Amino acid sequence: MSYESELARAREFFADRAAGWDAKFPGDEPRYAAAVAGLGLRGGEFVLDAGCGTGRALAPLRDAVGPDGVVLGIDLTPEMLAQAAAKGVDAALVTADCGRLPLRDGVVDLVFGAGLISHLPGPESGLRELARVTRGGGRLALYHPIGRAALAARHGRQLTADDIRAEGPLRGLLAGAGWRLVSYVDSDVRFLAVAEREG
Repeated sequence: MSYESELARAREFFADRAAGWDAKFPGDEPRYAAAVAGLGLRGGEFVLDAGCGTGRALAPLRDAVGPDGVVLGIDLTPEMLAQAAAKGVDAALVTADCGRLPLRDGVVDLVFGAGLISHLPGPESGLRELARVTRGGGRLALYHPIGRAALAARHGRQLTADDIRAEGPLRGLLAGAGWRLVSYVDSDVRFLAVAEREG
């Protein structure tokens, strides 16, 4: 399947589910807030919520960087961004492909990507694009409100050793895209891998 076909498929999948997305996963907001609180963001930083969906991380990200910070939510699906906009958080929202970001090099302090890695049509090239827009020493936080085993069970499948979010494969994938994995948590109630931008 071509890159463009994969993008179209992802856009269609999320467009059809946007209106009921938050209701399908009630209670996730406190988990997002807890994850963001542990990232050590500082006032005035520039945060990119890549694949922001309905904007569940936007409010805690805004609180973390304060009024002088910048919060930018980017998503491929206008219907998801409409749900995010309805939350009224002070964040810029842009419809764009996370693999082709409309940003200059090295401007982002932290990229937050909830559920992002499994939806990038080309994971390594997508991670490389996220690295391009992140300053040296900036960070990437790949998050999911439940861990790999719980997510696999939800979808009726088994975990495999080559799962893209398993620590070994993910470490190698990140390294090939300009990131260094610095922490990795995969529990029933949280998946959070934090990487630092090399250089």
